[in-house]
Amino acid sequence: MNWLAILAALSGALAVGAGAFGAHGASGEAAEWLKTGGHYQLIHAVAALVAMRMGVRGPGWLFIAGGALFAGTLYLMALGAPRWFGAITPIGGALLIAGWLWLAWNARG
Repeated sequence: MNWLAILAALSGALAVGAGAFGAHGASGEAAEWLKTGGHYQLIHAVAALVAMRMGVRGPGWLFIAGGALFAGTLYLMALGAPRWFGAITPIGGALLIAGWLWLAWNARG
């Protein structure tokens, strides 16, 4: 089984669902958190698949983990979790940045 591809596909599906809920079922700050989380998660689900296609799996795993932390904390806050969850969000962002840097390093030729 290709777990990276499976998780990337599921991540993309979750991102679309969160974005749709943010656009049609939530309001205020919760809607913005859902839209932002969905946007970042969807981009990084695709980036994980691209990294995998390039033959480097490490950045893909960082994109999946970072997307889960970044978007997941926003989703949880949108659903009523305490606002201190927002302190975890930047950790996910740092993983996303690390994934892009790793991908750039591998693409340097």
